[in-house]
Amino acid sequence: MKDAVDAFLADLAAERGLSPHTLAAYRSDLTQFAAALAGRGIRRPADISPDDAIRFLAALRGQGLASATLTRKATVLRLFAGFLCREGVCARDFTATLDMGRPRAPRLPTTLSIAEMQRLMAAPSMATPEGRRDRAMLEMMYSSGLRVSELVALQTAQVDPRARLVRPIGKGNKERQIPLGEAARAALAAYLETARPALMRGKPASPALFVTDHGGPLTRQHFFLLVRTYAQEARIARNVTPHTLRHSFATHLLEGGADLRAIQEMLGHASVETTQRYTRVELARLRAVYDKTHPRA
Repeated sequence: MKDAVDAFLADLAAERGLSPHTLAAYRSDLTQFAAALAGRGIRRPADISPDDAIRFLAALRGQGLASATLTRKATVLRLFAGFLCREGVCARDFTATLDMGRPRAPRLPTTLSIAEMQRLMAAPSMATPEGRRDRAMLEMMYSSGLRVSELVALQTAQVDPRARLVRPIGKGNKERQIPLGEAARAALAAYLETARPALMRGKPASPALFVTDHGGPLTRQHFFLLVRTYAQEARIARNVTPHTLRHSFATHLLEGGADLRAIQEMLGHASVETTQRYTRVELARLRAVYDKTHPRA
C-alpha cells in the first residue's frame, strides 16, 4: 500500500503543484486508511472495496470528527481511488458510492485532438540534445500509451528501434510488448544516435534510456514539467499532463477501430473494465457530433 501512496503523492506534487503541508495531510489520511484496511487483512490496493471506504468514514464519523475533516478525508480517498483506476491498479472506483449510496458519474479522461497532438509533438527543438530527447519521450508516450512511471524507468535494453518495439515493466512487475509507430521509431533512433551520447559525454555509464544533462535518469516530475511547457508552446489551452498522452493514445486507437482487448493489453490494464471507460469518451464525442449535426437533435 505504501508504494501506491508514494506514487499517488508524487503524481499530485508534479501535476497539481500541491504544497508540502497539503501533501503531508494527505499522507496522514491515507496512512490512517491503510492501517484500518490492514486491521481487516487488506494490504493490496486492488483488494479495496466500496464497503471498505464506507466503513472507514463511518468509523471516523462515530468518533465525532468535524464535518470538514470528514469531507477532506473523503476527498483524499476519491483522488486516491481515481489515481489507482487511471494506473490500472484497481478495476473499479472504490469511492463511487460514498455520496449517500449514489454512484458518481465517472470522470472522463482528458484527450487531445489529433491536430493538438501534432502540435505538441512538434514543440521540442531537434537542434539540441535535450530537444531530441524530449521529442523521443513525447512520441514514445503517445505511440505506446506508456504510464509515465514506465517511461522514465525504461532502460536502453528495453527498446528496439529496428523492430519498432518497446518492452516496459508494468504493474505487478509484468513485462509487456508494445509496437512503436514510425514517428516514434525515428525520434528514438535520432535520440540514441546523437542526443544521448552528447548528454552522457564524460558521465558514468547508465542503463537508463532517458537521461538528463547530468547523466542521471530523468524523473517523472521533470517529465511532467516538460509536458506542461511544451503544451503551452503548442498553444494548447487545456491542462496537459503525461496522463493526457496515454488517454489520447487509447482514445485515438478506439476511434480508429482498434479492438478493446488489444488496447487493454497495450495499456497494461489488469481488467478490461478499466479500459472500457474509453468507450465512454468515444460515446461522448459521438453524442457531441450528433447534437451538432442532426436536424432533430
